[in-house]
Amino acid sequence: MSASTTPSSRPAVTEREAREVAEAAREQHWRKPSFAKELFLGRFRLDLIHPHPLPADEAAQRGEEFLAKLRDFVETKVDAALIEREARIPDEVIDGLKELGAFGMKIDTKYGGLGLTQVYYNKALSLAGSASPAIGVLLSAHQSIGVPQPLKLFGTQEQKERFLPRCARTDISAFLLTEPDVGSDPARLATSAVPDGDDYVLDGVKLWTTNGVVADLLVVMARVPRSEGHKGGITAFVVETNSPGVTVENRNAFMGLRGIENGVTRFHQVRVPAANRVGEEGQGLKIALTTLNTGRLSLPASCVAAGKWCLKIAREWSAAREQWGKPVAHHEAVGSKISFIAATTFALEAVTDLASQMADEDRNDIRIEGALAKLYASEMAWTMADELVQIRGGRGFETAESLRARGERGVPAEQLLRDLRINRIFEGSTEIMHLLIAREAVDAHLSVAGDLIDPEKSLGEKARAGAGAGVFYAKWLPRLIAGPGQLPATYGEFKHGVDLSGHLRYVERTARKLARSTFYAMSRWQGRMESKQGFLGRIVDIGAELFAMSAACVRAELLRSQGDHGREAYQLADVFCRQSRIRIEELFNRLWTNTDDLDRKVVKGVLSGTYEWLERGIVDPSGDGPWIADATPGPSQKENVHRPIR
Repeated sequence: MSASTTPSSRPAVTEREAREVAEAAREQHWRKPSFAKELFLGRFRLDLIHPHPLPADEAAQRGEEFLAKLRDFVETKVDAALIEREARIPDEVIDGLKELGAFGMKIDTKYGGLGLTQVYYNKALSLAGSASPAIGVLLSAHQSIGVPQPLKLFGTQEQKERFLPRCARTDISAFLLTEPDVGSDPARLATSAVPDGDDYVLDGVKLWTTNGVVADLLVVMARVPRSEGHKGGITAFVVETNSPGVTVENRNAFMGLRGIENGVTRFHQVRVPAANRVGEEGQGLKIALTTLNTGRLSLPASCVAAGKWCLKIAREWSAAREQWGKPVAHHEAVGSKISFIAATTFALEAVTDLASQMADEDRNDIRIEGALAKLYASEMAWTMADELVQIRGGRGFETAESLRARGERGVPAEQLLRDLRINRIFEGSTEIMHLLIAREAVDAHLSVAGDLIDPEKSLGEKARAGAGAGVFYAKWLPRLIAGPGQLPATYGEFKHGVDLSGHLRYVERTARKLARSTFYAMSRWQGRMESKQGFLGRIVDIGAELFAMSAACVRAELLRSQGDHGREAYQLADVFCRQSRIRIEELFNRLWTNTDDLDRKVVKGVLSGTYEWLERGIVDPSGDGPWIADATPGPSQKENVHRPIR
């Protein structure tokens, strides 16, 4: 097939075909233990996370030394108000970060990077993101999902030697998967990579390319057509942004993260050497998903920073602001919000540090833990920021610039709320994360009983699956009846002044209850289980709370054993667990008592126009234009707004 061949139109795929594409990209086997996977199966494996793993002394020293340098830089060189006002990170700040080595934090020292662990990389992102969330996103998009991570996991030695030194010091990278009409359904991906001699020729349009406006190197996901000698499928490529035919057509603007360099990138007849292909043809989605297993941990790091800042502002403001004769913090309505922020920040840091250290040790499979951390942190950080705005009252709704202009401290609470909102959407929306985690959580069930509920399977295959399932459940179900969570003395090592052992016993009992609920649902709905997204989401949310409770208790005991605010840590863990238990009980109640069926009927009515009368009496200010921009392949008709920083 020649390079001039017109790329095919967007693939038309059925729901089943889309699921098959996603399933093929998913890691199929569990070669290492997983705390979260066991939790969803009703087995509380405290031994996998306690005693809390710790970084090696040398790694900790290297990390602390860099954090000190980074703190000095962001305190003296970063003007967060300027970035927000001008919606751009100054070039000199980016250059300073390059000189500091911040773009090579996760890159091995033999390629010119700093070789930081995941734990210290996340601490650095928290620190940088607290100074300006846009800087945290710049560094994270470059290293967590940009060129360095895919090459670290799947690149050839030659690719590592060519690209990683550049990424460590001079070049900025970006990750390109999303298209104007393709988000979480990659089966419909239309960007093509047509083989032509020793090259591939790329055509297509990519949307929301974070760092894309300033990037020098791109990781691009494109579809290779099947042909003689080519397996085809979605494939990953490293592309030089200055290649002929690459055009950054637009710098996108958002409600928050105003300083990020996010754009629309068009590829027209872009020649990419076969040597720049990462992995084999058809491995692109697997590369993307594997990269995100640890890449997602950068997002909880930013949420931890947000929680810490919310706590600082809430403490200082609530002590200074008086109403009815006493500081507002002493009024229960405000105090409960402060308690929630403090306890949740402690838990988020516990979850993030634990998952990060587990990633560093590589003893456990953390695909579920990483996804749970992203899901839970993004939801809870948003709630904390919303509570801070409420605590600040009218000042929380007022911009920092306006506050400064009239002589008050410029507290950007409303900006934090805007900046955090995207976390519930990108790197897997909350809804997609629910489904992704649910799929992994029921993997053991589907592996033994999946053929029973698959309409495509023959009677013979169903019979064999039934026999296998019978053996599995005969052993598994009895173990869900009783466990150490029912013994009063269990986990006694977590009792020091404040008693956390009861919370861990609750986790053990509730994990078994969660597994029983999942089994009951599979028995009830069978093949329709995958459509019960409300139910699955609640199952996952319960698991996330149990993971957070476990992490909080383990972190409290670690701090106590180190003599580092152990008493206070136990208090925070206790309060968090009590708050979490209330949320868990509500979620369990909503598993079976909800409006899911009624909601589906209303949705059908809304889409059919039954309730269109309800929309009367308004003016729609959004104007005309297509819902989804045209992404037909072809030469660009727009000015190239690519802005490399050198």
